[in-house]
Amino acid sequence: MALKDYQSEMETCCRCSACKFIPLEKVTGYEHANVCPSISRYDFHAYSGGGRMAFGLSLVHGRVKYTPKVAEVVYNCNLCGACDVSCKYAMDMDVLEPLYAVRQECVKQGQTLPALDKLVAKMKKQGPMVLGAKGRHKAWHEGLDVADYTKEKAPVVYHAGCLARCDESSGRAARTSVALLQKAGIKVGIAKDRELCCGGRAYEMGYLDEAKAQAELNVARFKESGAAEIITGCAHCYQYYKVLYPKLGFDTGLEVWHVTEYLAQLLAKGKLRPRKEVDLTVTYHDPCHLGRLSEPWVQWEGTQRERHMRVYDPPRTFRRGEGGVYDPPREVLRSIPGLKLVEMDRIKEYAWCCGAGGGVRESNPEFARWTAVERLNEAESTGADALVTSCPHCSQNLQGGRGDGGSLGVYDVVELLDRAI
Repeated sequence: MALKDYQSEMETCCRCSACKFIPLEKVTGYEHANVCPSISRYDFHAYSGGGRMAFGLSLVHGRVKYTPKVAEVVYNCNLCGACDVSCKYAMDMDVLEPLYAVRQECVKQGQTLPALDKLVAKMKKQGPMVLGAKGRHKAWHEGLDVADYTKEKAPVVYHAGCLARCDESSGRAARTSVALLQKAGIKVGIAKDRELCCGGRAYEMGYLDEAKAQAELNVARFKESGAAEIITGCAHCYQYYKVLYPKLGFDTGLEVWHVTEYLAQLLAKGKLRPRKEVDLTVTYHDPCHLGRLSEPWVQWEGTQRERHMRVYDPPRTFRRGEGGVYDPPREVLRSIPGLKLVEMDRIKEYAWCCGAGGGVRESNPEFARWTAVERLNEAESTGADALVTSCPHCSQNLQGGRGDGGSLGVYDVVELLDRAI
């Protein structure tokens, strides 16, 4: 949908600032009441969900033109969805969808950021959407006895994601995931050096046509694989395959799983048995794309009968973030002997973003690092020895945030499970 199609959503925003904070009932104190990194960092209303809704309305009516300053405000947003779910705690309206639409208009008007242009150009050449990846590190799958689903049929596809191809830590997590699946008897196939980018990050950056073209390539390849399921350890890829593809009208023909969902089921069935003690106190960081953004897409067609009262015929289902993947990663952690899990103040649909999303890590690394440090400080306040997550983008950005001198370890869930097995 074009930006003008969200005019009613943007007009409905009452500028209450609920998009800036977690709901009052969830607040445990002043320090961790904020939910939006952008407004917290830049402290000016235009950088909030409601501010961007007003911005979008001004663009629709021609009161504001597409300029580099507009692009600066629009792209200094992680698109983490926290504003959207906080607003929907009491309202029936979309905040996040107009933000996607504003970026799409920026691309059409030529108001983009050089770093993001480079990322999308790499994707169009079928390279990983990772800046600075001039050459391949040791292949993440080297030494694994695993089928290549681009050459032979496989019942289950494992998608590693772009970072696994370029980042040693992310590649190690992908390798561990496949090894654990194989240990449980799952016949999994990978694309080895021919894996395609899912294209979802291009969509977030506003490059709609390029994202659709990449989705078409992936759907065609998946259908050729003969697989029935796809598993990924990347929260971004998971959300794109599960939510974005159906939203754009693409059907992979596969049941989509995050690796923590799959592992939790294997543990429950006794297919994997963690016996070694891992003497750690950890806190878990909910990735935005695995949490609030992964709630299934519900297509709605109908009529909005009353413009500002939000009356829909037939009734419309809103995605409020409650249906994200929250329990499986925690179930995996609780299965590990000796491991103690403590929670941060902001968790699940109201979790604070790691800072890597929306292209911010590439276009404004200082802002991305600031956001990561905020989360690391919150994690340290729990008394945990380590912060655990289940997304390579989160892991990478949070590890980068440790440059402030903090001693908190950062792990992927699969690393600790592997240690116990």
